[in-house]
Amino acid sequence: MSDRAPTPALQVNADVATASASRLGVWRDVADADWDDWRWQLRHRLRTADELARHFTITPELRAFLNAGNGFEVAVTPFFASLCRPFDPTCPLTRQVLPDVGELNVHDFERADPLGEDPHRKAPGIVHKYPDRVLLLVTDTCAAYCRYCTRARWVASGTESLGSAELDAALAYIARTPTIRDVLISGGDPLLLSTQKLDALLDRLTQIPHLRFVRLGTRVPIFLPQRIDAELVHALRPRRIPVFLNVHCNHFLELADPVRQALARLADGGISLGGQTVLLRGVNDDAAVLQETFYALLSARVRPYYLFHCDPIRGSAHLRTSVDTGLALMRALIGHTSGMAIPKYVIDLEGGGKIPLWPPYVEQLDRSLITVQNYRGERWTYVNHAD
Repeated sequence: MSDRAPTPALQVNADVATASASRLGVWRDVADADWDDWRWQLRHRLRTADELARHFTITPELRAFLNAGNGFEVAVTPFFASLCRPFDPTCPLTRQVLPDVGELNVHDFERADPLGEDPHRKAPGIVHKYPDRVLLLVTDTCAAYCRYCTRARWVASGTESLGSAELDAALAYIARTPTIRDVLISGGDPLLLSTQKLDALLDRLTQIPHLRFVRLGTRVPIFLPQRIDAELVHALRPRRIPVFLNVHCNHFLELADPVRQALARLADGGISLGGQTVLLRGVNDDAAVLQETFYALLSARVRPYYLFHCDPIRGSAHLRTSVDTGLALMRALIGHTSGMAIPKYVIDLEGGGKIPLWPPYVEQLDRSLITVQNYRGERWTYVNHAD
């Protein structure tokens, strides 16, 4: 990885940047009505070694790992698999969802709960780490399972989805805690709740007087764009307070035409869209790829918000870069990329919360002057305080 600025041409093939899902090969005979049915997509997710081998390279070592059944849950929607280059383990989309025997290599500093969420559980599904906001975990199910999942310790366990009584207790906690201004609904993926349940949940939350807005974190528009239908868009509509949707997207190849259409339906429905990206080795640890990804998100009306350093989840070292790599990437983007397209680069610390990371542009600071370096490396002075 170079810390040089991305070139104007981005070194990215323009035809590839406007990706479209292909149903050639394994899925060429699937009826359109089935392919476009999100429930069909969920029922036909690739899970086993034999199913995955229809589209991905499965080495004998990986087959043994999968057959042992000791790792994190595996599931890939046919739609997302169709975006991956067949039988190419270097494909940046494949690396996100196909298990790797490297997951067996666990370092001492890696954690099952790398963000330190579990000690902050205050009610069923409630994680309260920050003074004015809470995390509401409503389901442990995802459309597909990312291999760097922060909550791999309980996602897909079948034990962490909230029943009606547990949800009542979670909402009661929020209602009796007036310092809470912001609720982030996550999981698992909250867009896999039934439309009726999601509509009712947002109705109840937005009736709590001290809340200022509600957010939902999701990967469904990427993994399962068929889910974004008119009824779901209506359920996510703004109410007394805004509803924001944070869409997790790591690479411009994920923004195939059906995904862009799903995002357009959400934006047209008045839902504010933000983007979250995880910095991953062999996926997007390249300035040109990140720049194209952030521009592609903006063109889909998704404002890049966070670039997360990959959490030290157990068995994820093969997907993590170093922090200095991340800072070099940010330096390559800043000044060469529209500020609208540059997210906050953060690490999320166990028990410490999110820490913004930024390249060091301030070289010297005193009462009268500061010395700074601009994006070209030129040194400038600026009056700090006029005595």
